Amino acid sequence: MSGAATGGGTVPIGPTLVVALTGLTLAGAVVLRLSGLGRARAVLGAAGRATIQLGAVSLIIVAVLRAWWSTAAFILLMYVVASVTAGRRIGPAVPRRVAPLAIAVGVVPSLAVLLASRALPATPLVVLPTAGILIGGAMTAASLAGRRTLDELRSRHGEYEAGLALGLLPRDAALEICRPTAGQAIIPALDQTRTVGLVTLPGAFVGVLLGGAGPLQAGATQLLILITLLAVEAVAIALAVELLVRHQARIQP
Repeated sequence: MSGAATGGGTVPIGPTLVVALTGLTLAGAVVLRLSGLGRARAVLGAAGRATIQLGAVSLIIVAVLRAWWSTAAFILLMYVVASVTAGRRIGPAVPRRVAPLAIAVGVVPSLAVLLASRALPATPLVVLPTAGILIGGAMTAASLAGRRTLDELRSRHGEYEAGLALGLLPRDAALEICRPTAGQAIIPALDQTRTVGLVTLPGAFVGVLLGGAGPLQAGATQLLILITLLAVEAVAIALAVELLVRHQARIQP
């Protein structure tokens, strides 16, 4: 039974996989190129980078999970990479602390609650992928919220000045403009949660099933991850917007 499960639940590594991945990557790049949307090279670069990174991680992950210190070091590495990535996406003209703070304040308390309540088993094998999921969600949410906040403040600067003329404080005037749009950064997480089990079967659910647990256990695990992600991303978005608005209020009279 285990052999059948393994054979049916894993992707065979070989020439067929290489051909499939290459064909799909080229198809995405060609479509973007022919449609004039751009980003064709970005697709090729992202695919190549993902291949290298996952290959490296696959080789070292077993060693990382052998001890808590190496697990913690790997989580710290993920956090640093996520912070740098989010900071670049938001823009170079913002304080460097915005992305790291937004991600950390979103992830650390939520992960601590999961471990303290024993809802999440305190083992490297469980904590590492869970931390990666939460950090990745916070990174994406902070990036989207930050970009949309700055875009709104730039494109609607006249409305910002009108708010100041009406007597609003700089922070309040900025929030009135950017808050509705920045709040849309939570929509991907909301959609994922609303459609789970109907449109998608996320990785945690499938992974627990392949690990030998029952459907109810897999469902409970996935629900825990999704609800935690909502909390993490909500905090990351709120803090990113607050920090950016305060920064813009200081540099704009």
